[in-house]
Amino acid sequence: MTDVYYPEALRELMEHFRHLPGVGRRGAERLVNALLEWSPEESFAFGKALSDLHSHIEKCPSCGAWTERGSLCRICADPRRDASLLCVVETMTQLIAVESSGKYNGKYLVLGGRISPLDDETGEGLNLRMLRERASSGEVTEVILALSSDVEGRATTVFLTELLSDLPVKLTRPALGLPAGANLSYADSATIGAALAGRTGV
Repeated sequence: MTDVYYPEALRELMEHFRHLPGVGRRGAERLVNALLEWSPEESFAFGKALSDLHSHIEKCPSCGAWTERGSLCRICADPRRDASLLCVVETMTQLIAVESSGKYNGKYLVLGGRISPLDDETGEGLNLRMLRERASSGEVTEVILALSSDVEGRATTVFLTELLSDLPVKLTRPALGLPAGANLSYADSATIGAALAGRTGV
């Protein structure tokens, strides 16, 4: 392995990068070598941004999306959004994918994951209480389950449908254009927009 030729400090940094999604050994090696080309000032600013991350960012108390500490996210704080529509997504990445479509003007609920029976992930740690509170507030009339269409996404949809079945809200899901087995995070904005416009009952 080529990383044995690097000093310990660089090998340690490479190992940190390898914890990021999609970054393997060679990718981590390239990132570390790129950082070595930065000026000390740029490296310090990068390190400070990382060290400040958890002290400046937290989950929105209303929807679970990432926001500045001590404040609602921009979408929840926007009075122009349609509060009767609640779009449920798995992650912040999916929220951004839906928002980028430009076809949705409601609010969101970020679950923070999904159910995966094969991995013994049964919903513990998800924002289920927050979802129930939002859906039963009397303000929401439609809950859109905008989850991925893979096995875990479908299992989560079934679970949430049961969870919300006793509430007087309409349950729908995106329809047209999203291929079976696809992760919503990777769909293009036009496809997501069409799917939301043609959403169907659950």
